[in-house]
Amino acid sequence: MSMTFSGGAGRLLASFLFLSFLVILIVFALQISAEEAFSPADNYLLDCGSPKSTTLEDGRTFRSDPQSSSFLSTSENVQASTPNISTNATSSVLYLTARIFLDDSTYSFFVSQQGRHWLRLYFYPVRHPLYDLTTAVFSVATDTYVLLHDFSVTDPNAVVFKEYLINVTSDRFSISFFPMKNSYAFINAIEIVTAPNSLISDTATGVSPARQFFGLSDHSLEVRYRLNVGGQAITPLNDTLGRTWEPDGAYMKLAAMGKNVSVSPKIIKYSDGTGSSPIIAPSSVYASAVEMADSQVADPNFNVTWELKVDPTFSYLVRLHFCDIVSKSLNDLYFTVYVGGMMGESSLDLSTLTSALDTAYYQDFVINATTVGVGNGTLLVQVGPASGDNAGNPNAILNGIEVMKMSNSARSLDGLFAVDGSKIVKMGPDSMTRSRRAVAIVGIVLTVGTMLMLAAIFTRWHKRPQGWEKRRNSFSSWLLPLHISNTSLGGSHRHPFGSHRSKSGYSGFFSSSLGLGRLFTFAELQEATQNFDEKEVIGVGGFGKVYMGALEDGTKLAVKRGNPQSEQGINEFQTEIQMLSKLRHRHLVSLIGYCDENSEMILVYEYMANGPLRDHLYGSNLPHISWKQRLEICIGAARGLHYLHTGAAQGIIHRDVKTTNILLDENFVAKVADFGLSKAAPSIEQTHVSTAVKGSFGYLDPEYFRRQQLTEKSDVYSFGVVLFEVLCSRPAINPALPREQVNLAEWAMQWQRKGLLEKIIDSHLIGTINATSLKKYVEAAEKCLADYGVDRPSMGDVLWNLEYALQLQEASSQQEPQEDQTSKLISLKSNTNKSSEGDSAAASAMGNNSGPVLANPLFTQGR
Repeated sequence: MSMTFSGGAGRLLASFLFLSFLVILIVFALQISAEEAFSPADNYLLDCGSPKSTTLEDGRTFRSDPQSSSFLSTSENVQASTPNISTNATSSVLYLTARIFLDDSTYSFFVSQQGRHWLRLYFYPVRHPLYDLTTAVFSVATDTYVLLHDFSVTDPNAVVFKEYLINVTSDRFSISFFPMKNSYAFINAIEIVTAPNSLISDTATGVSPARQFFGLSDHSLEVRYRLNVGGQAITPLNDTLGRTWEPDGAYMKLAAMGKNVSVSPKIIKYSDGTGSSPIIAPSSVYASAVEMADSQVADPNFNVTWELKVDPTFSYLVRLHFCDIVSKSLNDLYFTVYVGGMMGESSLDLSTLTSALDTAYYQDFVINATTVGVGNGTLLVQVGPASGDNAGNPNAILNGIEVMKMSNSARSLDGLFAVDGSKIVKMGPDSMTRSRRAVAIVGIVLTVGTMLMLAAIFTRWHKRPQGWEKRRNSFSSWLLPLHISNTSLGGSHRHPFGSHRSKSGYSGFFSSSLGLGRLFTFAELQEATQNFDEKEVIGVGGFGKVYMGALEDGTKLAVKRGNPQSEQGINEFQTEIQMLSKLRHRHLVSLIGYCDENSEMILVYEYMANGPLRDHLYGSNLPHISWKQRLEICIGAARGLHYLHTGAAQGIIHRDVKTTNILLDENFVAKVADFGLSKAAPSIEQTHVSTAVKGSFGYLDPEYFRRQQLTEKSDVYSFGVVLFEVLCSRPAINPALPREQVNLAEWAMQWQRKGLLEKIIDSHLIGTINATSLKKYVEAAEKCLADYGVDRPSMGDVLWNLEYALQLQEASSQQEPQEDQTSKLISLKSNTNKSSEGDSAAASAMGNNSGPVLANPLFTQGR
């Protein structure tokens, strides 16, 4: 049978079909929009040990081991694979390969957006002919949090998946693996993915004590449970954030008390007023629930209960998801929520909260580690009927459960060890008794000490000289010895704590025995800087703004005024004074004095007319400096650092070496500045100083970054970055560049290994550098950037090489003025282990001329 249409009917049918298709598209688009997946700013997916990239069924592609090598700092290159893995062991291809670490190793990633990030770690002890991974014992930590301590996977068929939410507060994020002695570590896959800012708020409902909890952003979280209550498993393919939700049946206590209910996910709605969205949980979570079974009985008095095993020494964030998919009308469902055996919400009324049925709602609870409800290692989550005359129909529902472990005071999610290895001691009954005794003894000692101090203060008060009131707000007086007398300070009109007034009205200097420099009044510095006029600002740093000032006699000053909002405060202020008061060297910026009236923290330095070295390399309109000038500046900075490491009674580690902390005077003499982060070097008996990581990204020693173990070689690494910054005239970190070029040290070393470093040097230097001079310079920089401090030269060795490079440059320009020495620039291949050959080549190059033979350069401290 055939059918034909007239022209008008055909057009009408076509229009109808088109409109129908358009409606379907709109509905589909609205549905997709409602469940649209979050697009992360950072998305690092690594299939560790895999020789090729891996694509999962959800479309995500994990980088292969070779593609991930730029993120990894390790001394080993061991992979393992299990080609014939049994299906009962794992169903994910990510567990088929692993990277094995025989020594401390670190993955480091650039973070383009700070805030919460998912960190997912995959562990499965794959087979290897040399290493039995079921015996591996190791720890895993980020920059600031311990994730796993003495961790192992002893079951050869067990897969372990760890999921964390880490609040990343810098532009660099690292994961380190620390094998136990005589053991090793391994990892199968890593995910680091930006999480939405709206996912975890800073507040929650506290349970025991029952009050509002603040400060969730200060904690890292480990996801312990994520349950789709009353529904099926939800895979990353069907979740808005790539999460996995497991069914709740295995965790229900007396399953007969609950009944599964479900609706179509399409009818689920989200409300801005409740903060709910598909990001918080997909609609399929809210489309299923468990309600009370037999809820129509006259007097139901039971709760539907879920039992979850937890570590009782930690606090937990418990997120519960609700959606009224069982009521026929509003205001018909009221129920009570219990967390950890205690009431979280009484008479929860979803109708009032959401103003509609089938609308998503969630609530966060924090349960303290000391709560009785988790004391036996079991966390109970319960819902039951509300009490009272207006309770409505006796029923209760729950749609989803998420339980997240909160980091403790050691910044750990596994035990009491912090990243630096220190341990928090928890107090038991015996230790409490001992601690009380200790507190009593300390109390007695402090009481006696306080009485003696008050007596000394009383005595000094009666002997105070005139003018004391003008300085009474200064904390500096308490920095100085109590026994200082007027006579000892050499004058009858001295300030009782060490300063005096000159005839011109300015403060005098402290006695050289105290060595703290000149104590300025705030009024003096106001006058010197035109009342801290913004036009006088010559720099801004972490401590605060730097102003140019001038005294009455015309002496120029650099006045650094502390910013009360700065992260650097009293500790950095005191460190700068104490450090620089002991140091005097031509290549260290001199501290003239300071001011500490009231809440002011001001440091006064000699004025450096040409400002920071960085401004002469890039980012300003200043004239470019020559290669010879750059060498002389680097030599000056190296002399200053060498003096710090060896010239003081106890060596000093600068800890923040960078081009903005190398200043140039009117003659372009380089001086190292900013000692606010400096630390005393380890003693002879020590190998390092254990301390939290501080410094500037791009210059940080990776070994110090991994282990929090500071040595003089940390400064050497930072100086190596400076050397490449001087050569290439670009920042140490530039996020605007392609990923492989972001980090200058890594990028320069890649080109150096290829023997093509001349392709990335400053174009203004082309045609001006002698090849042997450049080779010696690059050799010094390359050695500075060795992964391990023991492989790096001392600052004295670096200085020797730089002075040699300068003499090679000067000799070539004097001996062969007509010859273009840059023709030798093409041979710059790494020759780290053949420095003696390089020296011979350099000497040979100069010896071909009749000019004088170049002697070995000598280093003179303090030149």
